[in-house]
Amino acid sequence: MNDLSAATNRSTVPYPVTDPDRIPSKRYYDQGFYDLEVRNFWPRAWQMACRLEEIPEQGDYSVYRNVGMSAIVIRTGPDTIKAYDNACRHRGVELVNSRGKAKGGFVCPFHGWRWNAEGKCTHVYAPEAFAKDQLDDSDLRLTELKVEVWGGCVFVNWDKDAPGYRETLGLAGETLDRFHIEDLRAEWWLSAKVPCNWKVALEAFMEGYHVATTHTTLRPMGVTNHPDSARWMKMPDDMRFGSRWFTVGPDAPAEVSADEAIEQMIYFMEQLNLGMAGMVAAEEVEVIKGMLGTTELPRETVAATKVLRSMVNQAVATWYTERGMRVGDFEEIDRAGTATYVNYCFPHFYVLPVYGAASSYRIRPLGPEECLFEIWSLKRYPKGQEPPLPPIPEPIAHSDPSWPLVPREDFRNLPRQQVGLRNPGFEFMRLSEQMEGLISNYHRTLDRYLAGEPNDRIAAALLRASGPIESPCAEM
Repeated sequence: MNDLSAATNRSTVPYPVTDPDRIPSKRYYDQGFYDLEVRNFWPRAWQMACRLEEIPEQGDYSVYRNVGMSAIVIRTGPDTIKAYDNACRHRGVELVNSRGKAKGGFVCPFHGWRWNAEGKCTHVYAPEAFAKDQLDDSDLRLTELKVEVWGGCVFVNWDKDAPGYRETLGLAGETLDRFHIEDLRAEWWLSAKVPCNWKVALEAFMEGYHVATTHTTLRPMGVTNHPDSARWMKMPDDMRFGSRWFTVGPDAPAEVSADEAIEQMIYFMEQLNLGMAGMVAAEEVEVIKGMLGTTELPRETVAATKVLRSMVNQAVATWYTERGMRVGDFEEIDRAGTATYVNYCFPHFYVLPVYGAASSYRIRPLGPEECLFEIWSLKRYPKGQEPPLPPIPEPIAHSDPSWPLVPREDFRNLPRQQVGLRNPGFEFMRLSEQMEGLISNYHRTLDRYLAGEPNDRIAAALLRASGPIESPCAEM
């Protein structure tokens, strides 16, 4: 018996997280560890299967696949959605392989057996050729999965006893509900195959610590490539928006004029609009530009930033509501300390709102050292003016120059990290308990799944496994 099998039989985990600030490197490339994730984790985890606009009408369906599992997600009524194992109950053939409309249900392309949208088998060719106990109606029904609709998406779980998805999201769920992300619609959808472990890709977005080095266009004034050009500051408790930590240059001014403060905000919002191709809407940037030359602010920089933020909150919200679109109460979001731009929803889903627009990520493993990385650009539209549904994307190279700048910069790091993790002398990652704690929180929750712990114990940990960027390391 190998070490992995012995560890699994003892209900322990290979390469466990025993020190919350240190993550063993073999968790990112060991084949046995990956196989344990496939066996013990993914069949019990909630997974974002599709966006609601993929199945707008009754009978519309979508196909979701991950680690060898395949599901059909179908709208069975105006307000009802179901999901089934995508497998003929006769010989296991996938009933459908893309998205479409099930006008008469599903027909197996192999032998012609049929099922309706409610999962009932409606036709078997030559039933007299089968023993009667092979054709029991209840036994022939498509296997139904657990389904939850939240945030404009459909989530599925192969574990029928899993706790509800929204109830496990903790602060991430509260934050995103305040933004009304359920009203967002896909502007575009892209994907790439990235040569790194799925967890490596996830963790690139759990902290803003990398921004000053990786994302040159997002640097604040005075920050250069020189290692001593930036210092990190923790945001005051009454001024947490975007990130809990931020970089400032060594010569950051103590005072600014109103137009200087507005121009700095415009620059940053433009970079998020251009660099992320939609995380901030171009219309929102124009609203802020309209404040130039017409706005008075305190001279002191921190005070000016707080007052300007409040003014922009109100101006952007007004722009949306005047056009018949609902947005979050940005002032209440700020008061709650939940105006975080990057929000992780365990185990593989992100939503990144700033004001009324957002980016969204979904990451799925393709093997121990490869993953599928998908990005949506999400916007709000007046009723009746929504764009056409984006096609299911064919993966393009992660290095393709057509990617927006910010994800292209992130993709540049990930393969290099995957190579570095394999060095024999690199045994574990060292985490900041304040800035990179979310990485530790979700790894320790993952370990509970891998050890086969019951759902009631896992549910408590899940409340700390999701969260906004730079969540601190939590007691689990």
